[in-house]
Amino acid sequence: MAYIGKTPTAVPLTSSDIASDIINSTHIGDTAISGFDALATAPADTDEFLISDAGVLKRLDASLVGGGGKVLQVVSATDTTQRTTTSTSFVTASNTLSVDITPSATSSKILILVSSMIYISQQYKWLEVTIFRGGSNILSSNGGSAIYGGADNGGSVSINYLDSPNSTSQQTYDVRFRTSGSSATAYLNYSNSTGSIVALEIGA
Repeated sequence: MAYIGKTPTAVPLTSSDIASDIINSTHIGDTAISGFDALATAPADTDEFLISDAGVLKRLDASLVGGGGKVLQVVSATDTTQRTTTSTSFVTASNTLSVDITPSATSSKILILVSSMIYISQQYKWLEVTIFRGGSNILSSNGGSAIYGGADNGGSVSINYLDSPNSTSQQTYDVRFRTSGSSATAYLNYSNSTGSIVALEIGA
């Protein structure tokens, strides 16, 4: 640009030279905010998004966006030894169907999956299989799983239970069983079949 007389000396622009709110989105290129690089993997929990909260631009951690229902960890155990009991109280019968899991958040839930072949030796007696967390029968409200019948009456048991320990301390889950009468023998992992317990931490 041509000037009459001496060319003005360049002076840096200061905040006082710009009226409030005069610069808006029409004056800013898209790449100034969005950037050129794209994530190659899922965002980490500490990554941040920009979000408009009633017109106010705020940062939001990725951990707060969705994420509910994700499987955060899985632990499992199996037992291939036939276990027996004549006890009318729940016993472990020294079986190895036990897992330890430490929830990463108090809001997490633990999905417990149990399966085993079972057998009851006497007619009109039954056996019951349940899950304990620590020293508590967490299926006591619905009676666990049971099989009724006479001699040579066997089958399979499958339990799916969603627990809410509300803790970040280590939790121990184990399978226990009992019979309805001491004259009858209850079998777990009948005929040395494989019994299993799986614990999955589900994010809130």
